[in-house]
Amino acid sequence: MAVEENINMALHPDDPPWDIFGLPRIVSHEKQLDRILQIDGRSQHGFTFCSGSLGCHAQNDVPSLARKYAKKGRIHFAHLRNVLVHKNGDFEEAAHLSSAGSLDMGAIVKALYEEGFAGYVRPDHGRMIFGETGRPGYGLYDRALGAMYLQGIWEGLHVQTRKEDVAT
Repeated sequence: MAVEENINMALHPDDPPWDIFGLPRIVSHEKQLDRILQIDGRSQHGFTFCSGSLGCHAQNDVPSLARKYAKKGRIHFAHLRNVLVHKNGDFEEAAHLSSAGSLDMGAIVKALYEEGFAGYVRPDHGRMIFGETGRPGYGLYDRALGAMYLQGIWEGLHVQTRKEDVAT
């Protein structure tokens, strides 16, 4: 049905990427993503690229994954957030800035941009800041700052590309 109606299906990776209550996780690193995407090779069958979920698994090179799957046209939606991964494997959600966590957000966005990703992007999760109260993980102010940060990276890449095109 998705193929006939040209609907993109976007499976979200496991969050967190380790077993919970003895239940194994099935979508947390590249080998598992490859296996799932090979079940049905049509482009409508893809996944949500969640930098936080994928970034919590030590085995993942998140910018490389962004590049690989964007190039294949298998990323239909992107949740972009940073996480601070501790030496023991625990993590906490961090501000979107690369300097605030363990992920290079600029490299992730650059990989998506350079491979022609044209899907939707959402700054995933947000901390409660500036005295805000509400549902934990969905702070409005932090997500708004994240959206502007990500848009700034994207626009910077676009401006740089235009300058390079004019120079050649």
